Amino acid sequence: MPDLTSGAGWGDFTQHGWGRRGTGSDAARPHPALGLPHQHSREEPAPAQPPGQPASAPVEGLPPLPPRLRMGVPAYAHPLLAPVEWSELARPNVPLDWVAVNVWNGPGTRPDPAVRDAVTALRDAGVRLLGYLDTGFGQRPHSELMADAGRFRAWYRVDGYFLDQAASGAAALGYYRALTGALRAEGASPLVLSPGIHPYPGYVELADQLVTFDGPWSVYRWAQLPDWVDAYPAERFCHLVHGVPVQHLETVLRMARWQGAGTVFITDRTGCDPWAGLPSYWHAELTMLYR
Repeated sequence: MPDLTSGAGWGDFTQHGWGRRGTGSDAARPHPALGLPHQHSREEPAPAQPPGQPASAPVEGLPPLPPRLRMGVPAYAHPLLAPVEWSELARPNVPLDWVAVNVWNGPGTRPDPAVRDAVTALRDAGVRLLGYLDTGFGQRPHSELMADAGRFRAWYRVDGYFLDQAASGAAALGYYRALTGALRAEGASPLVLSPGIHPYPGYVELADQLVTFDGPWSVYRWAQLPDWVDAYPAERFCHLVHGVPVQHLETVLRMARWQGAGTVFITDRTGCDPWAGLPSYWHAELTMLYR
């Protein structure tokens, strides 16, 4: 658990924060948002940012229209260490698709009142809550995962689950078919499955959404879009990209649309734990999601 006696906090969204996540990669060829042709594009890129647009435009004034992309946030920081960040997620007009809650690589061993209060605020704001389940690349027993799922439901009233460290090969398809079927039988929705790369196509039928990229900007800029992705709507795919400098933020958002993703989380954080916080350009990213 985080050290709650240290008095650590963020303030500028760049210090302590959301917990560990794995990373993935999908190296391939250049992307059309960088000025190269691509046969799988879904739409024209968004217009360039107007001159003089501040890097941290306020959340107030976001248009009432639906955003072109929504945000999926892996929110793994303890609320006592990151109260401002949890409050940001509960603000009106934040275009959230879902927020994944990770107490301690899962629900932890006992209910946490601070986490309960934080997720209650998100639920009251209409945010869909996912409990974090580490599937161990198809090696964790279903009984363990179902027990963790039950704790998340009982303690934090989550809607669905974020199934992390997912396998991607055809051999594990049966494992995930049984797991997702059992979770759905308990009423879980949505289910987000995160192999971090484009998996065997059969996985898309098992979950409401696939995380098909989880990795750095240096790899994402060369990412490949498999042919089978075009058969599905954008809301079936999510991209999580870290190490993105602010000057490339709008380019990455364009790329996500071209690559057929409907949900994203983009951050400038780097290092061994790039998901351990909100990006320094959080407000600018929210604003750009509507372009």
